[in-house]
Amino acid sequence: MLASLLESNTPMNNPNAVEQRLIDLEIKASYTEDTLDRLNDVLVRQQRQIDLLLRELAALKHYGNSGDVPAARSLRDDLPPHF
Repeated sequence: MLASLLESNTPMNNPNAVEQRLIDLEIKASYTEDTLDRLNDVLVRQQRQIDLLLRELAALKHYGNSGDVPAARSLRDDLPPHF
């Protein structure tokens, strides 16, 4: 399969070889499209995370500038009940 893709300089007199090469290219294009879709999903998720972090940073800056610092919390308050 890959050998037929790499031998692009050889004449394609055999119709079956041309058809197989087209099938191989279609499969390759399909995998590429799937990879691009997955990468796009990752980018969208990362952008949402960045936006959330920027909002949290802006809120922290606001608290720091206004003097209204939220009450300090103990880390023990975040422990699950089984600890």
